[in-house]
Formats: sequence, structure tokens, C-alpha cells
Amino acid sequence: MKINFTKMHALGNDFIVIDDREAKLKNLSRLSKKLCHRKFGIGADQLLLLGHSKCADFRMRIFNGDGSEVEMCGNGIRCLGKYIWDKILLCDDSAFAMKYCQSIESLSIETLAGTKYIYKSGDLFRIDMGEPVFGPAKIPVVSKTVGPRLQDGKVIRYPLKAGNKTYEITCVSMGNPHAVIVVDDADSVQLNSVGPLIENHKLFPNRTNVEFIQKQGEGRIKMRVWERGAGETMACGTGACASAVVSALLGLTGRKVNVSLPGGKLLIHWSEKDNHVYMTGPAVSVFEGTIEIQLNIK
Repeated sequence: MKINFTKMHALGNDFIVIDDREAKLKNLSRLSKKLCHRKFGIGADQLLLLGHSKCADFRMRIFNGDGSEVEMCGNGIRCLGKYIWDKILLCDDSAFAMKYCQSIESLSIETLAGTKYIYKSGDLFRIDMGEPVFGPAKIPVVSKTVGPRLQDGKVIRYPLKAGNKTYEITCVSMGNPHAVIVVDDADSVQLNSVGPLIENHKLFPNRTNVEFIQKQGEGRIKMRVWERGAGETMACGTGACASAVVSALLGLTGRKVNVSLPGGKLLIHWSEKDNHVYMTGPAVSVFEGTIEIQLNIK
């Protein structure tokens, strides 16, 4: 079976995007592991699948390079938005496309973390990421462990031992779990060593993404991320949102935060009006191709 794909990236966080609206692809976990492999496949952090939705304009499914399916990806949804505008709305003359071309400023995308909204502004994409979630059971974090140390129902600066060191983590969900740690120097963190320890810690029943953040100035932070199921990446959209929320929560910044990542910058706004988090950043198409796969991929 031959399938068409588009290789994309958002601040160096790279994706394989496939239009699977006909739902032909099977064994998606194995397929993701194969296609995302940087030696034996196309190479990417994640596989994004575009599908039909009964409750939104489109549906997005996200698979990590290790084959695990995840709820949400901020950089990925910007790439999917660009893919839809470039490949479907502006190129397809179908009645479906014409319907949306009359109101092309925004799209709704169904994800495992709920429906998200994309707004296009020139070359940038603004995503309504919804409200941050702090309740331990909903992140999730093992409630009986953190219960005695909760602050106003939130996991704030909780001491977590990983290896021979204790880290103060603040936890939040942006549709997926995050543990954010404030440090003096983000570059000095041995992320390849400590990242897996915290990601797989027993405190997190569904594992977690791990962000180390450093205040850089008024309204600016620097962030490095260890993504659940993907390892260290050059950027993470939900991680940037979680980090901005935590930096505001801890008084390091206000609610508008410029987040500097190895792959570039994102503007995050935790709105006081609706409590939603808005992420603005770019998305880039790298190349297109066709790959032949076995239907029963092994």
C-alpha cells in the first residue's frame, strides 16, 4: 500500500502528517514506530493523522515515536492546521472545501483532549488550548501521595525524588500531563538522565511530560522539555502552555509569556477573561513524499 505524507515541523518539533479520512491505515502504533524511526523510516517525533469528525471540522490523532497515542500536541495541531489550509481548503474544489472557504479564518479540531480551535493570521497560527487543569486526579497525579501537600487543590512545588536529587514540581494538564520545574540554568540540566526518571515516576499513572524553565526577564522564560514517549524535543506546544501557566502561577511572570525553546519562540497568553490558554506560533511544511508500507505492518 502506498501512502502520501507531508513532513512538517513547528520550531523543530517534527511530524509526519497523513490524510487518513478514508480510515485505511491499521496497526497505527506499529506504523508510527516504523515511520518515525530516524534510521529506518521517514523520521519524526510524532505521526499525525487527519480524520473526519462528527463534532468538529476535522479530527486529529497523535502517535509518538514509541507508538503510544497521546491526547494533545500544541505544535502538532498548528502543523495540522497549516496542512488543512494548504492541502484541503485552498486546493480542493469539493463542496466540503468550498463550504469552509467562505469562513476560512478558523477551524475546529477534535482531539482526545477535547475540541480545539485554530485561528490563522498570516503565517502564524493561534490555538485556543482551553483551560489549564490543576486537579491531581485529572492530570493525573496519584492523589493519595500528593494530598497532604496540596496548595489550594494544586500540586505546587511538590518535592519529587528522582535518582539522587529532589526536584520541586508543579503539575498541570493542558489536555496531557506536565510536571514543570523552575531552575536557575535550564541548559545545565542533564535532561537525558533525569527526564526518563520523572516521566516514568510512579506518581504519574499515565507518565508525564517534563519541563525545566528558567526566568529570563520580564515576561520571558526559557524552557527545555522531555516529552512523554518522544524524549527531548526542540519544542513542545502544550509544554510551553503549561510552563507559562506555572510561571504566572508562581509569580515569575504575568499571564502573557514569551517562551524561548531550542527551536524558537512561542507566545502564550493565559487569559483572565475566560481562563483559556492561547498559543501563537509558526508551522512549516518541509517536504512531501510517498512511502510503501505493508497493510499488516510488523
